Amino acid sequence: MTAASSTPSGATAGSATPPHERARPLAKGSVYPAKDLCSQCGLCDSRWVAYVRRACAFLSQNFEAMEATAHGRSRRLDDEDELYFGVQQRMLSARLQQPIAGAQWTGIVSRIGVRALETGLVDAVLCVGQSPDDRFTPVPVLARTPEQVLAARVNKPTLSPNLEVLEQLPGSGIQRLLAIGVGCQIQALRAVQSTLPLEQLYVLGLPCVDNVSREGLQTFLESASRSPETVVHYEFMQDFRIHFRHSDGSEETVPFFGLDTPKLKDVFAPSCLSCFDYTNAGADLVVGYMGASFGRQWITVRNPRGQVLLDLVEPELDTAPVTSRGDRRAAVQQGIDAYDKALKLPRWLAELVGFLVQRVGPQGLEYGRFSIDSHFTRNALWLRRHHPEMAERHIPAFARRIVERYRLPSP
Repeated sequence: MTAASSTPSGATAGSATPPHERARPLAKGSVYPAKDLCSQCGLCDSRWVAYVRRACAFLSQNFEAMEATAHGRSRRLDDEDELYFGVQQRMLSARLQQPIAGAQWTGIVSRIGVRALETGLVDAVLCVGQSPDDRFTPVPVLARTPEQVLAARVNKPTLSPNLEVLEQLPGSGIQRLLAIGVGCQIQALRAVQSTLPLEQLYVLGLPCVDNVSREGLQTFLESASRSPETVVHYEFMQDFRIHFRHSDGSEETVPFFGLDTPKLKDVFAPSCLSCFDYTNAGADLVVGYMGASFGRQWITVRNPRGQVLLDLVEPELDTAPVTSRGDRRAAVQQGIDAYDKALKLPRWLAELVGFLVQRVGPQGLEYGRFSIDSHFTRNALWLRRHHPEMAERHIPAFARRIVERYRLPSP
C-alpha cells in the first residue's frame, strides 16, 4: 500500500485534515460503540476511532469488499475450499525443522516476525506481549527487535486491544509494518489501512474463535484444568482434546466432550459468539492448526504479500500437502443439539467418545470444516436469540451457506 494521501477517504468535504488527525481515543472505561459486542480490538483506543462506524467488525462488515481490496478478488462461493477457508493461492501444512523453545507449537509465527525484522522487510512487528504481573493479560507492542518478537511468543486467549498501538505510529519512523492479529482486529485494520502513515503493510493472521475476558478465562481454567494456576497456554486441538501446557513443562489433555458445558456456555465473549471470521479472511498469510494433521500447522497464502512472508521461513520448514479424511456432518448436527441443551457427559463417557471420534472422526481439512460448521451454527443461533434485529445482515453470505446445511433449534 502507499502512504495516506493528504485527504484520505473519510475526510470531510472541504477539509484537508483527515478524521483521525482531529479525533482522540475514547477514554478508558467508556462505553464503546459496539457496546456488548465490542471485541476490544483497540481501534477506539487510538485516534483512528474516527473510523469506527465503518471499521468495526460488529457495527459494519463487508467481507467481499475487504477481500477484493486486500487480495484482488473475493472468495468463490462455489469452491468448497474457498467457501470455508477464504481466498487462497496455496494451502499447506508445516512445522519448523528446529522449533523455537517455549513457542506454542513449533513457532512459525514468531520465526516469520523475527525474519521480517532481520531481513529488513519491515521496521516493526505488531505483536502481543504479556503483563509482567499476569501471563494471560495481553500487552500489544510494536516490536523493533527479534528479542521483542520472541518475548511475545505464545497466544493469549483473551480479548486484546492490538490496534491501540496505531496511536504510536505517527512520528515513530516506522514505514513498513508487519501486523499479527485475529479476524476482528484485521477487519478494522484493513478498513483504516489507507489512512495509516505507512509505505507498506503486511498482515499475518491467526485463526481465532472463543476468546474470553480475563475473568472468563479464569472460570474456564478452573473448570477444565487440574492446575489452573500453572497453565502457560492451551489449545483446542485436532485430536478433539484440549491441550494444556503447565509451567513445569508437563502437558494435560481434556476431551472436548468432558467440558462443563452448563458452566461454560456463556463464558465466551459476545463478540466471539457473533463472529464469522474464524479463518481471518483479510490476512495476507494465515498460520494456525485447524486444517492440518495433528502436530502440524495449517498455512494459507492469500496473496503475493502472503507468499513474501512465507518465503522468509519456507526453507526452514518441513512442509506437506494438506489432507482431508472423514465426514463431519453427523458430528456437527449432534454437537448443535448437545450444546443447545447444555449437556455434560461424565468423564469416563467423555473419554470414550473422544477416543472413538479421534480414530474415526474428521481429520485435516475436514476437521477444519467440522470446527467452522460447529462455530458458525452456534453463533448464528446465538445472534438470532440475542440480537435478532441484526442477525441476518450480520451473517455473511459464505456463513449463511454453511449454516443452511444444518437443522438449528428455534431461536
